Amino acid sequence: MVDSQCQSLTASYVRESHKHNSSVPVCDFYEKFDAHGRESPLPPGVYNLEDLKEYGKGNGWCAYFLARYAVTHANIIVYSYHYLLDPKIADLVSKEFSKKSVVVFDEAHNIDNVCIDSMSVTIRKRTLDKCSQNLETLKHGIASIKESDAQKLKEEYSRLVEGLKNARVAKETDIQLSNPVLPDEVLEEVVPGNIRNAEHFVAFLKRFVEYLKARLRLQHVVTESPPAFLKDCFAKVCIERKPLRFCAERLRSLLWTMELPNMADFSPLLLVANFATLVSTYAKGFIIIIEPFEDSAPTVSNPIIRFSCMDASIAVKPVFDRFQSVIITSGTLSPVDMYPKILDFRPVTLATFTMTLSKPCLCPMIVSRGNDQVSITSKFETREDIAVIRNYGNLLADMAAVVPDGIVGFFTSYAYMENIVASWYEQGIIDAIQRHKLLFIETPDAAETSVALINYHKACENGRGAILLSVARGKVSEGIDFDHHLGRCVIMFGIPYVYTQSRILKARLEYLRDQFQIRENDFLTFDAMRHAAQCMGRAIRGKTDYGVMLLADRRFSRADKRGKLPKWIQEYLKDSFCNLTTEEAVQISKRFFRQMAQPFTREEQLGISLLTLDQLQSEDMQMRIAKKAQQT
Repeated sequence: MVDSQCQSLTASYVRESHKHNSSVPVCDFYEKFDAHGRESPLPPGVYNLEDLKEYGKGNGWCAYFLARYAVTHANIIVYSYHYLLDPKIADLVSKEFSKKSVVVFDEAHNIDNVCIDSMSVTIRKRTLDKCSQNLETLKHGIASIKESDAQKLKEEYSRLVEGLKNARVAKETDIQLSNPVLPDEVLEEVVPGNIRNAEHFVAFLKRFVEYLKARLRLQHVVTESPPAFLKDCFAKVCIERKPLRFCAERLRSLLWTMELPNMADFSPLLLVANFATLVSTYAKGFIIIIEPFEDSAPTVSNPIIRFSCMDASIAVKPVFDRFQSVIITSGTLSPVDMYPKILDFRPVTLATFTMTLSKPCLCPMIVSRGNDQVSITSKFETREDIAVIRNYGNLLADMAAVVPDGIVGFFTSYAYMENIVASWYEQGIIDAIQRHKLLFIETPDAAETSVALINYHKACENGRGAILLSVARGKVSEGIDFDHHLGRCVIMFGIPYVYTQSRILKARLEYLRDQFQIRENDFLTFDAMRHAAQCMGRAIRGKTDYGVMLLADRRFSRADKRGKLPKWIQEYLKDSFCNLTTEEAVQISKRFFRQMAQPFTREEQLGISLLTLDQLQSEDMQMRIAKKAQQT
């Protein structure tokens, strides 16, 4: 997407003005790219953004537009899910892809949450205050244009009569964000008469913004469906559904017509226009929650409107409809049969694979009791139990004494981690831990966590050894690899259930139950176990890596929890490892690390976890591959 600074130099009207007045600044990099860049194909190779930047710099071309151009000609493109799943971005970046393209969603264990986030909108009081300022700016701008160039507004009005498709014949440099939802057939429709005129449209938006402000003055929580919201909107301010549906595209047309230099200033108004379009387009799969405060600060007044998507299939359906081959894959995609339900599609092939290892380099265990035989669990009723907290601390201290290099511990939430660490400090457990390894803690602050990670790496590199305590669903659990000596042991302190009192979660659980017959407990357990598996997977980052995985909660040994772990973890989780005490886990870990310390060469892996080219092309291997393909 083009930002405001870039647009002020590259917009079509700016370039047109430059032709008549050379003092109007334009972007030399874009001009050179526009003149020569499209005719010069990129040399064959693999390019990341830095490579494209260097290539563009060497030729004097704009690297951003070079990347946009390269995407349409590349054989393989690796980018964020949002470029395909967020309809506002997908229409710009992924529009030209062929129907025969193969789409692979890798690390797709969280794909439903990405879909939901891309279709949800959050509006706060300060957003609406900025909208009022935006509308005043637009009002003065329209008055100014009427005096200097009234013909421009008349031409826009004529285009709108023909339909939205012709309202904005935008050049690539003029595009900010595409429409959030509108299908092509709607864009062919005539724009409702009451928002065609620019002044009338600004007055219409002002009325809608004032209505939203009035809704935020409530002192209690309101939950309603989009049709109920629209009914109330019509009853109070006489705004109908149809003009709301065209708001997003109509606003973009107006901003383009007015040739405003700083489009980023209008992002609050664009957000409200997107909300108007979404709420008037979807009657099902969404819910509106108006709260006088946020869950994190229930005593501080901070009114908020949440337009929350509950159906992940809404965002992913266009991808399934458009491309003939879509692959969803992840090492922690388990249980695999849950994803077709929550994404509402029928898979052609559904397969789960184990890891081919030449030696047992992962050792998963379930620790359900301390040495005092007291059950350990993060269950809410026992979170304040001193015996449970002490047993968790003793487990970490004992493992710190036998595990070489790095240990990563995951808690269910920041609040729970803070309480436990504070209790450990009072009980003297922190001192016992630090006799063996240094201790670092993840915080909600990204900068603090980055410093902790850097020092954790240093401690592991120089042989001192370290422990990093972090949170499931946090930055460390998703995006950081602890390969080899950086993560010889991962401990999951409790089952990472999501915060169940969230109103949005309650609404989603109710929707899943009613629409897809997925029981609340099944979904919550599935969600918790996929995040637990993601945390466990931090320990094994390759076939030469090895590590211990400790699931420290007695509930992990139940069939409904254990059965939802990925197949490659279940394969090594023996029945005898499912109900251990702290001491038993320590003794098993000692034996495991002694075994892993034995010399291990690449030749020992050949034919088992590694294949030479000759082995891969052999007749026997080809038959095995064909047989496996037929089974799946």
